[in-house]
Amino acid sequence: MAAQQQQGLGAVPPTGMQQTTSIQQQLSQQQDVDPVQRFKMLIPQLKESLQFVMRIASSNLEHNTAIDNGIKANDVSAQRFDKSLEEFYALCDQLELCLRLAYECLSQSIDSAKHSPNLVPTATKPDTVQNESLSYSQYLGMIKSQISCAKDIHNALLECSKKIAGKGQPQGIM
Repeated sequence: MAAQQQQGLGAVPPTGMQQTTSIQQQLSQQQDVDPVQRFKMLIPQLKESLQFVMRIASSNLEHNTAIDNGIKANDVSAQRFDKSLEEFYALCDQLELCLRLAYECLSQSIDSAKHSPNLVPTATKPDTVQNESLSYSQYLGMIKSQISCAKDIHNALLECSKKIAGKGQPQGIM
């Protein structure tokens, strides 16, 4: 019976505690999913939300038209268009964040491949040595060149900051 409830096939509805636990598990699973998968999971929700917004807009338009034509009285409360629109925009924001995160991941991957294109074989897995992998001495040389480049950039930034600070001081003090 518990297996049927977890699969959603059982006739017995889950209790409040089980629902809370399943919601927390779903949220933790969604956070572990990569941004592209999360984007794909959110698209059907976005479609449903857009359909709901259009349905509410249509019913509100019909309701207001009937009131304007004098067919109905204003005693029937219309559905809240602003709340459904806000839910739609919230999903759009989540999709935008997913796309930005995916773009950042791609950029980091490209930069990583550009600055360290070849892997160094590890001592624990010598059988995974590939033709394009670096030897340890080549890897050290690459790292040393990256460190010297970072030092050059650091020194250039220090010189620029000193020049900017020197221009800000009054001429009489020097």
